[in-house]
Amino acid sequence: MPCDLLIKNGLVLDGTGAPARHADVAISGGRITAIGRLADAAKRTIDAGGLAVAPGFIDPHTHYDAQICWDGALTPSSWHGVTSVVMGNCGVGIAPCRPETREIAMRDLVNVEAIPFEVLQQGITWDWETFPQFMDAAAARRPALNLGFLAPLTPFRHYVMGEASMEREATDEETARIKALLGEAMDAGAFGFSSTLLNQHMGYAGRPLACRNASRAELKAYCNALRDRSKGAIEIAMTKQIGVMDDPELELLDFMLRESARPITFIAMFDRDDISEAVRTSLRKAAPMIARGARPQTSPLPLTREINMRNPFSFAAFPSWKRVFEDKSKAAQAAVYRDPAFRNRFREELQRPAAFGNWERITVHEVRSPALKQFEGRTVAELAAAQGKDGVDAFLDLTLADDLDNEFTMVSFNNRVDRMAEILNNPAMLLGLGDGGAHLDMLCDSGYPSYVLGTWVREKKVLTLEEAVRRMTSDPADFFGIRDRGRLREGLAADIAVFDPATVGSMGRPERRYDLPGGAKRMVMRSQGIAYTIVNGAVTWEEGKLTGAAAGTVLRS
Repeated sequence: MPCDLLIKNGLVLDGTGAPARHADVAISGGRITAIGRLADAAKRTIDAGGLAVAPGFIDPHTHYDAQICWDGALTPSSWHGVTSVVMGNCGVGIAPCRPETREIAMRDLVNVEAIPFEVLQQGITWDWETFPQFMDAAAARRPALNLGFLAPLTPFRHYVMGEASMEREATDEETARIKALLGEAMDAGAFGFSSTLLNQHMGYAGRPLACRNASRAELKAYCNALRDRSKGAIEIAMTKQIGVMDDPELELLDFMLRESARPITFIAMFDRDDISEAVRTSLRKAAPMIARGARPQTSPLPLTREINMRNPFSFAAFPSWKRVFEDKSKAAQAAVYRDPAFRNRFREELQRPAAFGNWERITVHEVRSPALKQFEGRTVAELAAAQGKDGVDAFLDLTLADDLDNEFTMVSFNNRVDRMAEILNNPAMLLGLGDGGAHLDMLCDSGYPSYVLGTWVREKKVLTLEEAVRRMTSDPADFFGIRDRGRLREGLAADIAVFDPATVGSMGRPERRYDLPGGAKRMVMRSQGIAYTIVNGAVTWEEGKLTGAAAGTVLRS
């Protein structure tokens, strides 16, 4: 009997970090049936001569919760060899959700993950109410990739407490109900739960995201829900200052590890040249917790993001900018930007140590007004010097002059090659933070697997090919307990990425596309050198195009 698919002559990387070897891979019924020198007959044969054959990449940190309603291929992740994603990170999501509170859930995503409201309004299908129903609805859509779910704490608190979830901690009775719902999600196959502490994570009406109000007693109960089942993991956005773990966060991490007895990944360990030793210091302090199962998480990409002045997420951590998110009409935002009191308070906040960096990091990217085109490509620092203003006034005056339609780019983190080499070679570090599906109008980091292979493996030789593949396949699979993926082994699911080690990479800067529901803009990163993405034995991406295959499944813990 011929196998369904035979991949011949490839350089096989099995995902464990073991040395690569030349071999063939046979697939039938969506599973790997043999690896070696094979003479099997096959319904289709792929000649992988000169190509690497690896497990499909597993992205542990996405926000595709809404996008699965309109894009089962979860682009651009599928273009980069990703076969499985984990969504529901950072405590924000759209299930469970009662029909009358859908706008609140959508506004949370708008404010925290910078997904336009009109896109969510047109794109979300709302064919669920509970979390298990949300997972079942995702499975019924026949996605092209495999979908894993964390239970985000915010909608669970809101489902039980209503708008009070944005104002206070839960009562004992409410906590018990929330814990029961989390347990129900875990029993349905969720891989754990997520939360956040970050100041910039403001939800509906500019109020703190509901999970930020959870008390220590609540967190103990939710952690116990995982411990009681001896399964699941926790993701938490914990660093109120990027890369900095202060004593309260360290104490909370210790507490949650103790109460859950489960692994925890915390973000965000980005290298900062403005606080040179931040990551080193944080990792040293967190070492006892890392030894017990805590996994710091980083992005392997340099972070240069677009700043849209209608949704200026990059400044949401500054208390003065809360007003900008309370009323997001253009007139209201313009009034805030014009207000001297706002500007003065922002100036004061910029005096905090390591609050910002400097205005040389921010460049005028695009303006609408022809009269302002001369400023594109210039930094705010250059504008300020030429106009005799400080950075705050130059920044906001240009915004008002362009009727808030302008965009900036900001160079932020992960720019020092030597420190990034140190971070990437730390085996405790979980690679991820691609944020697929989020911050659509600012950046696109979900193509990080091809960037790792092209930049950190081939060009800079910071990681070996075998180790890079392991870090993006079996490592996240083991962290979440995804047992039948992340390795090339007989009997496991046939999720495979086939790529050219000599050319693989991300193609330059993100590009604009207008393909969201309603024709809204998003930034995407194209790949090069990814020859095939295979999901459960079906070729999903082939020679630069999606095939239309929809063999993905909902992964269940």
